[in-house]
Amino acid sequence: MFEIRVICDPDDTEQVTAALGDTFTTGAVRQYATRDGKRERLYLTADLRAERWPTPEEAYALAPSIISEVGWTAGTAADKPFGKGLGREFWLRKAALLDRIALGDESERVRTDAAEMATVAARRLMDTDDATVICDPRAYVRQQYERWLKQK
Repeated sequence: MFEIRVICDPDDTEQVTAALGDTFTTGAVRQYATRDGKRERLYLTADLRAERWPTPEEAYALAPSIISEVGWTAGTAADKPFGKGLGREFWLRKAALLDRIALGDESERVRTDAAEMATVAARRLMDTDDATVICDPRAYVRQQYERWLKQK
């Protein structure tokens, strides 16, 4: 990840921001006037677009059944020794499980709730990994889960 600073005419702000977004994966744009007030300063974080983001079908093609993953996740959480943390594998599998549930729900309300829980779990995995990529957290889970399954 890196920081970009651009100074441009106010009329070019949208065009410059769009071009940077087309070239990099960018975070929120912070915009300030220059000292003379004639131009704009744009600051944003960016990442190269070298990452491959698998579709849910690609990521979960080799995954165990949802019921099996529910059992593993519940069992791992229940059997955790007191005072010990749950490792990366737990957070990855839990986030992937919630993502799969959110993708498969039929009702709008349940889908929204499941999607929110999946996003929270995905952010937890990103925190565990100390991930610096700027992306949809659930896309990150899919990428990491696909990699994990292939390494298993």
